[in-house]
Amino acid sequence: MFEIESKNQDEIIISTKVTSIKFNIADAIIDANLSVGKIHGPGEFEIGDVAIRGISTESKRTIYDVEIGGIHIGIIGGIEENLDDIVADILCTSSVRAIREIEPKLIVAMGNVDGMVSELKLTARTEKKLKVKNLDSLPATKEVVVLN
Repeated sequence: MFEIESKNQDEIIISTKVTSIKFNIADAIIDANLSVGKIHGPGEFEIGDVAIRGISTESKRTIYDVEIGGIHIGIIGGIEENLDDIVADILCTSSVRAIREIEPKLIVAMGNVDGMVSELKLTARTEKKLKVKNLDSLPATKEVVVLN
């Protein structure tokens, strides 16, 4: 089980029983309170029970493919490059194009929620934290969640 929360449109925080990791998509920084400091840019990392793959895009920005217990979480913000490199059950984005190409089960909205839900013809629900138990606990049809 893990939780996803967001303090602003550029940050996603994923917490498990073992660790808490903050992803800042605007600055391409991962902060997990490690003794070596923050992680900048692309690369492959394992932090506790979380596997992270930071992928460099054509414009030298970083998107993330995070795996926890067999569930893939794509953290891309508004970036619409290198979408073929992401497979996600949960997608943290503000890009309608990314949602259509990746086809996640669950979308965590980062940015313009109203435009996203109207263009996708979906409704959004608001949560303080998104709690995910396992892959089977994800919705059967596409849903949008707004974290605040």
